[in-house]
Amino acid sequence: MGLLDNMKARLGPAKEKVSDLAQRHGGSIGQGLDRAAKVVDEKTKGKYREKIHAGTDKAKEAVDRLAHQGDGPGHGVGSDPARGGEPGTPPRTPPPPTS
Repeated sequence: MGLLDNMKARLGPAKEKVSDLAQRHGGSIGQGLDRAAKVVDEKTKGKYREKIHAGTDKAKEAVDRLAHQGDGPGHGVGSDPARGGEPGTPPRTPPPPTS
């Protein structure tokens, strides 16, 4: 067994735990990301609004991918239609900007 195989074997349980936590608390995580984005946007007086929202969207997508790991075909990495994922699934719409 090589080093990479050994690392994968040791990280397996942690990966499952993270996926489970993302499934159970994904909504709360998303709300926290939105609140943090709003605070940062207010502190920077809207100067970096687009970058903040882009980063927030990417973080939410990462949580979503983690939550759907191991759900079977069509979930997890590569399931986002905007990135060549499952056909027939409507693309996500970004949240409206907050003032």
